[in-house]
Amino acid sequence: MRQDSEASATAGGGDWIAQAPRVAERSAPTTQDGFLALVEAATPVVLRGLVEGWPVVAAGRRGVAALADCLRGYDGGRPLGLMAGDPAIGGRFFYRDDFSGFNFERAQIPLPLLLEALLRAEGQDKPPALYAGASTAAEHFPGWTRDHPLPLPVGDAQARLWIGNGSRVSAHYDMASNIAAVAAGRRRVVLFPPEQAANLYVGPLDMTMAGQPTSMVDLERPDLTRFPRFAAAQAAAQVAELGPGDAIYIPAMWWHEIRAEGPLNLLVNYWWTRGTSDAPFAALVHAILAVRDRPAAERAAMREWFDHYVFGEDAARVADHLPPAVRGILGPPAPERDERIRGYLLRMLGAGQP
Repeated sequence: MRQDSEASATAGGGDWIAQAPRVAERSAPTTQDGFLALVEAATPVVLRGLVEGWPVVAAGRRGVAALADCLRGYDGGRPLGLMAGDPAIGGRFFYRDDFSGFNFERAQIPLPLLLEALLRAEGQDKPPALYAGASTAAEHFPGWTRDHPLPLPVGDAQARLWIGNGSRVSAHYDMASNIAAVAAGRRRVVLFPPEQAANLYVGPLDMTMAGQPTSMVDLERPDLTRFPRFAAAQAAAQVAELGPGDAIYIPAMWWHEIRAEGPLNLLVNYWWTRGTSDAPFAALVHAILAVRDRPAAERAAMREWFDHYVFGEDAARVADHLPPAVRGILGPPAPERDERIRGYLLRMLGAGQP
């Protein structure tokens, strides 16, 4: 009976993705103000052909061997972090069924060996899944940024290279804004706005594949019997299909699953944050410890506090009635204030109380 219900619940598989609304497209902004307007809108945007002029894009169009040769030319000699999965996982990096670990292995691999493995796997019907991700150009690919400048004002955001074959990275979010450019192969990105978190059935917060929590739903075979609220997330989804030279802007906190296709594909992304470098996720985790399990009346009072000091429209001005010299951690953003807050938090956590 369980099998029948699952078959019914997953009928149609990933067909819904093909029918979902497409992410809006626009030309790349040419000014700082135009780029800031794009970022402030906090909505995904496809920037078609943004990096069409990159040398690596031209190499990829000549074929897999030419692409591999191009990448070898930037090898800095430092090994890359590799995720390797058996052909049976179908490229979907995920948890084991019993959550005793993950369905892939981790290793460090020199770039030439990774490229050799990908070229060997090219003609296989069911190749192993190989994925080396988030390798910074500055550390691993000297000369890359010089030859492949991003035509957008992302400040000091680092180029990070993601090299692999067919793979699927489960829906997750990043705390940083993201420009992701496809240099070779194809990518499909399925996106959900932040308010869909409850409908995505998020997995463990402290046992993750790459740092960020992920959705437990297999987007290509969604089991609506097990995950019924996912139907609401489907209705809110957007999809982008990207080829070589295309890029996408993914706002911070937007959930996204990325499918990579091709025997040797390459994505280059740039993360950057606004505000302090401190991770809001840490504040969430501490709130689970400090707030979530208190009596209802106390939680209601704390909600008022959070609205007053953090989320309210006037939160940045709640200490205006105090002389500037005594506003302390409630003062305006500044490096000195930020260090004062960090020190205060360390003392609080060390003592177990303020």
